[in-house]
Amino acid sequence: MNQILHILFIFLPFLWALGILPPPDALFLWAVEQVLQFGLGGSPMSTRLRLLVMFTISAGTAVTSYFIPSTVGVVLFMTGLGFLLSLNLSDMSIVFKHSVTRHGVETKSQPFPGYSEKQFTWKQCIMYIIILVLALLETSLLHHFAGFSQISKNSIQATIGYILVIILIILWIFREIQSVYILGIFRNPFYPKDVHTTVTVFLEKQTNLLKIGIIRRILLTLVSPFAMIAFLSLDSSLQGLHSVSISIGFTRAFRMVWQNTEHALLETVLVSAVHLFSSADSWWNRSLNTGIRLLLVGVFRDRLIQFISKLQFAVTILVASLTEKKHRKSATTLCILNTIFSPFVLVIIIFSALLSSPLLPLFTLPVFLMGFPRPTQSWPGAAGTAACVCSDTVYYCQMVPRLAAALQTAMAAGSLGILLPGSHYMGRFQDRLIWIMILEHGYTYCCINIKGLELQETTCHTIEARRVDEVFEGAFEQGEYTKVCSFNEHFGNILTPCTILPVKVYSDAKNILSGIIDSHDNLKEFKNDLLKVLVWILIQYCSKRPSMQENIPKTEGKRETPLIILPALNSAPHPKSLEDTDSSSSEVFNDWSDDGNIFDDEPTITKGKQEKDQFKVVPDTKLPIPGSVDSQRVGDHSSDTVPENDLFKIIMLGYPAVDKGKQGDTAYIPLMEFSCSHSHLLSLPQEWMSSCMPNSKVKEMSSLFPGDWYQFVLKQLECFHSKENASSLLEEIAKDKVLKDLYIHTVMTCYISLFGIDNMAPTPGHILRVYNGVLPWSSALDWLTEKPELFQLALKAFRYTLKLMVDKASLGPIENFEELANCLEEYDSDWYIGLVSDEKWKEAVLQEKPCLFSLGYDPNMRGYTSRVLTLQELLVQVGKLNSEAVRGQWANLSWELLYATNDDEERYSIQAHQLLLRNLTVQAADPPLGYPVFSSKPLPIYLY
Repeated sequence: MNQILHILFIFLPFLWALGILPPPDALFLWAVEQVLQFGLGGSPMSTRLRLLVMFTISAGTAVTSYFIPSTVGVVLFMTGLGFLLSLNLSDMSIVFKHSVTRHGVETKSQPFPGYSEKQFTWKQCIMYIIILVLALLETSLLHHFAGFSQISKNSIQATIGYILVIILIILWIFREIQSVYILGIFRNPFYPKDVHTTVTVFLEKQTNLLKIGIIRRILLTLVSPFAMIAFLSLDSSLQGLHSVSISIGFTRAFRMVWQNTEHALLETVLVSAVHLFSSADSWWNRSLNTGIRLLLVGVFRDRLIQFISKLQFAVTILVASLTEKKHRKSATTLCILNTIFSPFVLVIIIFSALLSSPLLPLFTLPVFLMGFPRPTQSWPGAAGTAACVCSDTVYYCQMVPRLAAALQTAMAAGSLGILLPGSHYMGRFQDRLIWIMILEHGYTYCCINIKGLELQETTCHTIEARRVDEVFEGAFEQGEYTKVCSFNEHFGNILTPCTILPVKVYSDAKNILSGIIDSHDNLKEFKNDLLKVLVWILIQYCSKRPSMQENIPKTEGKRETPLIILPALNSAPHPKSLEDTDSSSSEVFNDWSDDGNIFDDEPTITKGKQEKDQFKVVPDTKLPIPGSVDSQRVGDHSSDTVPENDLFKIIMLGYPAVDKGKQGDTAYIPLMEFSCSHSHLLSLPQEWMSSCMPNSKVKEMSSLFPGDWYQFVLKQLECFHSKENASSLLEEIAKDKVLKDLYIHTVMTCYISLFGIDNMAPTPGHILRVYNGVLPWSSALDWLTEKPELFQLALKAFRYTLKLMVDKASLGPIENFEELANCLEEYDSDWYIGLVSDEKWKEAVLQEKPCLFSLGYDPNMRGYTSRVLTLQELLVQVGKLNSEAVRGQWANLSWELLYATNDDEERYSIQAHQLLLRNLTVQAADPPLGYPVFSSKPLPIYLY
């Protein structure tokens, strides 16, 4: 031993440099995972904590079974614990926790926005309890009353073995016909040929396959476990209770029945067949009990599958290196060396499969090493804890809950093949790529991690994404003239198409607006439409205000006509006061109060209390003498009086006289009365009534105001529909000239703010700038920006008008007012029209707004573009990746960056390759080595 260790210590630095020597944490977790999976019948877990807890409980189960003296007790204990440990116990605990705290405050956090995690329900818990009781009853009866006899061709256990063979064949057939390819080579003749159709047509064609999937699920979750329990309960090996091998072997066997039913069924059939058709005196039958046989068959099965996958990966690497023209000369030399030293290459592949470690191709060249053993997840961090978040992340956040629901149906039907921890799948639709990894698997559930790759495609990304599209198109978009059973043309690729999933996601359409946004006629109509949209938005805003809704019942029976401060449009010129100078607005005294905020970045706009009291009736108002000590500050007025500063504006007293010749054409602010007692319910907020424009300019522009449209919108309101005489009330309000003048003043001021005081025809560049919130300078700009709510409404109206212009150019003109109103209502309810960079855009995506619209400019094409997202059901193509190819490339990525320190952004190992999909595989690695833009928390998928 001393000599062996001295030799080993010499080679330790060399083994570490080659990446064969594992770090202690990776070695420990790998060992725990291997013992749990093959020695105790469990599954790799989604987190380290779950792995350690499950290993401890499973090991305790095996140890406890050794000390139980009763044979029936041992069988019942193994059956019950095997079933319970195969369930998702964490979700079961959540059910009981919620039942205790049901009447408390819900504090459950979501893994990410828009995701609602599906939990166990009491109905499912009852179903599991019934299955457990039936399994225990079956085990105890068969074990107690059936005689223990060696397996023979006529025994009950042999008969059950034949039944298991039939079930295995049926399950294999039903699983293969769910996928587009049989064995990944031959196209399934039962799968719909041309799926490049609508979702409805595809679902109709797939109905029969889904019915077969239901039958398969019943056989897999109910029939097969009970048949295997019967086979194990009748085994004669259970007579020897005080054997360590029996405790370990049968603890694993009873656990595997539920944990991984398909593999347990295959192992049981193989053990039964070997025992029946081999000599009874052989070492296999004489020295080993059934539990240990199942354990050895399970290990052999797993290692054989790994060896085949690694061998296929090695061949793909060799072919890939020869198909690259740039490196063909050097690759030819390496291929010759691999051929000469093929026995050594096979030894490396065999050892890699035996240790369940990845096959590491150096720099993804045909130079193979054995990577160090590591857990199934390949990365030290927990799944979903890191991602390179960007603006595209929100689309994957919206998509994942919908995709998880679609995956549930496909996995339950068997469309994705056997679900094994460590399996990788890729989804594709439009410009999005989804990476799916199975982390954990148990009875009627599996746990997955979903990653989203970047949408802004680089050159390498584009090359590989095009090949992914070609692979899926070759599988799914075949015409009726093709052969009944064709071959997979892309068999050598690491991606094998499986199925198509209907998922409700956003389709992304980008259009060029040339000929629309730069059309003179469209721009001319744009200005007229903007006035109508402004009127519609302001009226809708006022009718839906909470204060308006609260005041509706209060106005019944009151006939007093409230007073309103109105910027008159037809008043005579009045001497300009200090408030009307160029450096201050009419609200200057509201902004400049003695509350200590004079030197803030933005002046304080006191509007909260004024909004609440703006329409108070003013009986017996006493006007104080201007400048007296009885004057109150702004915001301190009582509910029975009009604020003094506002009264100063009304009577225009106490201000210095202006010089001769300085009199301007400014708006005079009189105290007006509504002609209708209900008009104040639709009046604009008081702070919007101040004047910032010369009276002559507002009067000149008021001729553009759409009076007919104003009348139509008021008469269509639904805020008074609770009243019997709603129509007559709306008629009276529509005839109120004071209210109309208010709207004229506000609408025209906003109009001037958006287009400038010159009222020139807008240009496409001007429209883009205003759409982005950059308004041209004018005397009304400061007035508008001081009112954030009105500013947002004006910007909203501008964006609605742009969308209206695009729709009119593509769908045709609008015929009447009713059609225009319906169009605007649709924008308000079903659309979000704004900027992609806005937070509200992300909120709209997560809330699943039916449609989104944005305007942009493409500097490469030198043209204006629009982007439209539409929420609809699309067909997502899903394929299975060679898991060993993914592990090998990730192992090389880790070795190259951490051991060889080759962090060149243009290094060979991340260059695009159509067979290996190197660039996409590197992207899907966990940060910091990879850069997915989205990574979900472990998501439980229930396979009912």
